[in-house]
Amino acid sequence: MDIDDLGVCKQAQQLPCSHYDERPQSEVSLLVIHCISLPEGQYSTPYIDDLFAGQIDCQAHPSFSSLAGVSVSAHCLIDRDGKLRQYVPFTQRAWHAGVSQFEGRQRCNDFSIGIELEGTDKSTYTQAQYLTLAQLTKSLLRTYPHLNRQRIVGHSDIAPGRKTDPGEGFDWEHFFDLTFAQDCDKLKST
Repeated sequence: MDIDDLGVCKQAQQLPCSHYDERPQSEVSLLVIHCISLPEGQYSTPYIDDLFAGQIDCQAHPSFSSLAGVSVSAHCLIDRDGKLRQYVPFTQRAWHAGVSQFEGRQRCNDFSIGIELEGTDKSTYTQAQYLTLAQLTKSLLRTYPHLNRQRIVGHSDIAPGRKTDPGEGFDWEHFFDLTFAQDCDKLKST
């Protein structure tokens, strides 16, 4: 995947988002994996796009009442089929982490990229999602030199007790194998 100087992934469908702003003078140094589905457990609905665009109809489902007035976004979403949608350029600050901290540093939105997987805290994820996530992560690692394997975390890691995503169904070992296996093979052959 190709990421340009403006932080746009050329292979992603670009969608409107109103919930982001300029990053403070801070290098991207953290990748946060999330999950989302609206309503929970229902897939391929328009509601995630609507939420990030700031135009969700909170009357469309009873569970949406808590979303009234919420301003939230992510840089990207990977749907169940592995299709990649980008809402916020990686150079900008998406509003995905909320109250959060990593290695003692507060406000993770300032220095992180947030990737949503369509799913729930209890669901398993599709192979197509893992493949797209691994490809995107490889590109992010090449683009942002402060990112590394130790700086790829779940939302639950930066907001423990408040968040549980991407949940027990996310296979970290499989994801890391897909993301770093080629690099390991290169090291073995030298």
